Amino acid sequence: MMREVKEVLCFVCSSEFWRMVLFWNIALVSSYFQLLKARIFGSKSTSISGSINPQNGSSRPICVITGATSGLGKATAFALAEKGFYVVLVGRSSQLLSETLKEIKNKNKDAQLKSFEADMSSFESIFTFKNSLEQWLSDSALHPSIQVLVNNAGILATSSRPTIDGYDRMIATNYVGPFFLTKLLLPLLKNSNVPSRVVNVTSFTHHSAFIQKLDKDSVTGVCFSTSNQYPCARIYEYSKLCLLLFSYELHRQLRLIDDSSHVSVIAADPGFVKTNIMRELPCYITSMVFLGFKILGLLQSPEDGAESIIDAALSTPETSGAYYFGGKGRTIESSQVSRDPKLAKQLWETSCDLFNDLQLLHHHN
Repeated sequence: MMREVKEVLCFVCSSEFWRMVLFWNIALVSSYFQLLKARIFGSKSTSISGSINPQNGSSRPICVITGATSGLGKATAFALAEKGFYVVLVGRSSQLLSETLKEIKNKNKDAQLKSFEADMSSFESIFTFKNSLEQWLSDSALHPSIQVLVNNAGILATSSRPTIDGYDRMIATNYVGPFFLTKLLLPLLKNSNVPSRVVNVTSFTHHSAFIQKLDKDSVTGVCFSTSNQYPCARIYEYSKLCLLLFSYELHRQLRLIDDSSHVSVIAADPGFVKTNIMRELPCYITSMVFLGFKILGLLQSPEDGAESIIDAALSTPETSGAYYFGGKGRTIESSQVSRDPKLAKQLWETSCDLFNDLQLLHHHN
């Protein structure tokens, strides 16, 4: 008991705690203020579902969802299976994947599902998943394509735990992994007979992030390992900002190649959702945070939070480059820094260098 109290006091006295309490609250309230402003001065909701028409049978569109065994990913998997997608669930635990498959099947007997075990913080695991997915499509006599990729997997770590590749685990899971996976699955998205899309699940916390440089040490998180205290809030914000910069840059890169928006890229912000992402924080802190947001009326269930992700997954190609927030097809503007094309290009080039380095290393092994 005393150890837990000491742990709580230490965290409450840290700058990271006050960063979460103050900066994150301001960022979330300002996002809702944008919705209110749009409602007063003219709604900015967008049309949903114009290019993907789920059908029964083997012709169902395929949707790959990472982090699909809990929280937002699980809620998204339930919803898209219900809408007729062939849902491919990706997660780190084979047991949780099996349980999630059973839960969806119990609720929806017609659901078509497939699961793969993969760790988004490991390049080797992502590369293995990509090969397994292609093999499964071939063995199942399915068209060699996917229609939706939802990069949802994410963690909020409170201590430094480098990956096997030497990256910070939180940045690897929240940004580098999704970047690598998208690069590897892009040929399958481009090969789709209907317009396809990448949905990157970002966060309002990106408003609190600032970027000084985007070199390899920053993007891999190595620069944060020199800190006396692990800056968990700053790294989380940074990783979500990187994911957003990547979303906009990929959108621009694809438009240069193909103006028809065959592959669209959309960011989805679920708001503040009651999931297990805060499980590494002291439990008393988590309970306090959830209670505070509940009193403010800003705490959402995974099902409610997943609405913006589902909106993005069903959106029309013209919405590529949009930032979905608040459900009901509504979009808002992300931070000014997130829309800086120079920063986005710099991040893209650094990330591509990392991708090429690891791909070369993988082939040599």
